[in-house]
Amino acid sequence: MKNVEEIRDGNQIIAIIINGEYGKDGVEFFTPPEFSQQLGYMKHKKGYRIQEHRHKLQAREVKYTQEILFVRRGRVRVDFYKDDEAYLTSRELKTGDVILLASGGHGFEFLEETEMIEVKQGPYSGDEDKVRF
Repeated sequence: MKNVEEIRDGNQIIAIIINGEYGKDGVEFFTPPEFSQQLGYMKHKKGYRIQEHRHKLQAREVKYTQEILFVRRGRVRVDFYKDDEAYLTSRELKTGDVILLASGGHGFEFLEETEMIEVKQGPYSGDEDKVRF
């Protein structure tokens, strides 16, 4: 797997995968500015400071749930699907990998015991958020 890979259906980004081996100095964001979930990477030397700040209250409209998964330990196969639920491709994730699920559909098969951390927008509305196929 490349260090950073976009899974696409034509021009549509289905997912962005960051390999656990990825690294470079500075800051890099992998998502377009219009995504409702932003995914970036930072590496700074000891002593570097980010100026103190707070975020302003700003209303945003989220129309589509995007989620980020951090694989803490294990291996999992992710199957990707187009918006019409047709199979697109699969990738295997391992310890240290990060994935942003941006659009389309997805399913998982755990290849060994796996721990993941999931981050997505809220509030979560249960089955109102999903179409199962």
